[in-house]
Amino acid sequence: MFENQQPCKKADFKEKKGSSTLSTDSNDSPCTRDAIIEKDEVSNASKQPSYCKDQAEKLSTQRERSSIPKAHGKDGEHWIYPSERMFFQAMRRKNWNPQAEQMQIIVPIHNAVNERVWHEILKWESGWGSESCGGPKLIQFEGKSSQLSPKARWLGFWGYKPPFDRHDWKIDRCGKEVDYIIDFYSGKEKGDMLSFYLDVRPKFDMNGAWMRLSRGFRDLFSKEKT
Repeated sequence: MFENQQPCKKADFKEKKGSSTLSTDSNDSPCTRDAIIEKDEVSNASKQPSYCKDQAEKLSTQRERSSIPKAHGKDGEHWIYPSERMFFQAMRRKNWNPQAEQMQIIVPIHNAVNERVWHEILKWESGWGSESCGGPKLIQFEGKSSQLSPKARWLGFWGYKPPFDRHDWKIDRCGKEVDYIIDFYSGKEKGDMLSFYLDVRPKFDMNGAWMRLSRGFRDLFSKEKT
């Protein structure tokens, strides 16, 4: 039922359980919400309590360049992840009550999760023609944690737990827009490992249905050969 899901483990990022209060059971996990920030946002520091300003000033302002190309940018331009300070301030504005020391844990996980999502999208896009124009590029993304995807609703009907978050990503395939849905599911904790799963697939429209069917046949024939 979950054959297309890809596991993400906290141990992959060399963090120990208990070092962060981050929970993947939240409906608005800071690990997946606001996936990428394109520009430096104007800080609302004047609206924040003084102790929040003090915490933010201690955080790094260094930002990491993602591997995800921008559809509407200059040639070779990529999306940029938020810095620790930007992430902290964004969480404060949403009243998530973050702790500054958590940012060194949350931000790398946040970035790695989105890199994994893009890796899965590239696997889906392989063989569909984007190689002729330099590969797919990300147009936009949107968090929809309050809206279950059709697949998530169907799985819920059969007793599966709902995803704790959902993203919709729109990519450019040589001028053609292709929509993807990403559901984030909590996994089982094993020792010091906190895991969750990414279910990345094309949206179930005419194009997405054909892509899913094609992959299904491809996987079926590859199994028969082995």
